[in-house]
Amino acid sequence: MTEPDTSPPSAYDMSHTDEEVERRTLAVMVDNEPGVLARVVGLFSARGYNIESLTVAEVDETRHRSRITIVTSGTPHTLEQIEAQLLRLVPVGQVIDITKSKRGVERELALFKVSGTGEKRVEALRIAEIFRANVIDTGTASFIFELTGASDKIDQFRELMRPLGLVELSRTGVLSIKRGGEKG
Repeated sequence: MTEPDTSPPSAYDMSHTDEEVERRTLAVMVDNEPGVLARVVGLFSARGYNIESLTVAEVDETRHRSRITIVTSGTPHTLEQIEAQLLRLVPVGQVIDITKSKRGVERELALFKVSGTGEKRVEALRIAEIFRANVIDTGTASFIFELTGASDKIDQFRELMRPLGLVELSRTGVLSIKRGGEKG
């Protein structure tokens, strides 16, 4: 009688290739020490996983903890592997899948430089008002708008500003948090 195989599935297991690709936002709580970010990014790079968005900041000065917010995509199997492999890294304390939580909130900040005069200038201001974008700098021929919201909202605003004279765009990447009183 043979024993059942209880080893964890291989990251190279191709039996899950028919699954749909999903986008996930992971909050990774890590010790704030040199080289931690390189180790986390190296894990993704070594296994061929893509990082769509990455933000990092210290969130607890007394415990020297940082939060790395990573947006990635893959099959559910691949995403489970990513979470499991992140948890194996020594400086990682917790991995929270914000996307799976009904109480998750995701936001992004973007700055848009738009150049234009006349009717294009008026239209850019009108669209900015609809999107609740703030004008943080203005000149006779350009604006800088600040917009906060879901990534889709940032993308929509970008597409509307392109024909009106979008010159430059800077984005923070996704930030996330759970609603309610508990951590996570």
